[in-house]
Amino acid sequence: MLSYEKHRDRLTVRLAGELDHEHVGPIRAELDALIADPRVKHLVFDLTGVSFMDSSGIGLLMGRYRALGMRKDCIQAVGVNGHIGHLLRLSGLHRYIVIQKAGEGEVS
Repeated sequence: MLSYEKHRDRLTVRLAGELDHEHVGPIRAELDALIADPRVKHLVFDLTGVSFMDSSGIGLLMGRYRALGMRKDCIQAVGVNGHIGHLLRLSGLHRYIVIQKAGEGEVS
């Protein structure tokens, strides 16, 4: 469900499956432990493998945004499919994090 890679000050987290109330708790705990490292300044969520997201998933992203200092460039969501992209726009999260739709290339 969660795999990650650290490179300098960037943590890339690959998520798969459903980001709903049932699954977000353990992911949140693991992410919080990972971003407790003061070297982590940027968090990239690779959502390519996510099939479903509800408000719990939005809360997961927003909470990590707050934890990393609430800077526009501190969180990115890449590999976002149409359904999840629509949900992120409806929630207003696109105003706080960088969102890259699936197939738009890689984030550097």
